[in-house]
Amino acid sequence: MSGETNDAAPNDWTPDARIALYYAPPASSAWWRAGSEWLGRDAETGSLIEAPLEPAIAALGQTVAGLTGSPRRYGWHGTLVAPFHTAEGVTPQQVLSVAREWASHIAPFDAPLSAVEMGRFVALRAGQPDDDEAIRRIAASALYALASLRARPSAEDAERRLASGLSERQQTLLHEWGYPYVLDEFRFHMTLSDALDSASARAAIVSLWQSRAAALGPLPFHGAALFVQPRPGAPFTLWQRLPFTHARSEALE
Repeated sequence: MSGETNDAAPNDWTPDARIALYYAPPASSAWWRAGSEWLGRDAETGSLIEAPLEPAIAALGQTVAGLTGSPRRYGWHGTLVAPFHTAEGVTPQQVLSVAREWASHIAPFDAPLSAVEMGRFVALRAGQPDDDEAIRRIAASALYALASLRARPSAEDAERRLASGLSERQQTLLHEWGYPYVLDEFRFHMTLSDALDSASARAAIVSLWQSRAAALGPLPFHGAALFVQPRPGAPFTLWQRLPFTHARSEALE
């Protein structure tokens, strides 16, 4: 867990473990507490949280838990580098070392968020174009930094991605980077729901979180974190936090 000083991978990791580089709000922030409570799980401590009943959701005959199964498994985050298996011979400690060095070149900043529908999902996105572009550059720099440490996806994974329906550009990125939503196709978001067919459920979550985001204030984009799925099908856990420590005047361009 990230609260430990030991950088070694926990003993329960299997050879099929996947690592992801995510944005995660600071552990002490209201943003971390609010998002973890909404999903019903704290990915850092592993504790389950019984979310309070939301009247707007209950009025739909739903529960928050029934709308958030997939994002709960991944934990409260915004993807910077999607989950990957390490390349042959690469250890988790090497990934951690490179990720820490990368984070030392990123300057922290704050970004207001807006709740939006993304297809059938509901998510939080940067409310200002300049912030969205800044996060896109940060994600690109992380992708470059970790490129040599990531294994190529299996043929089965690649075929599954292709079968989902990708644009020509996304197919090119999948071939080059093993993931289609990177670089100019990257869209930072913090997922709030499963894929929902109900337009009223999506609208209720958007309304709820639009008010909640305004009350929480700008998102403290002050660090990233390495999340790990220790074995196939297991929930992701936050392994190590990576604070952004560069001075803003020297921020990564």
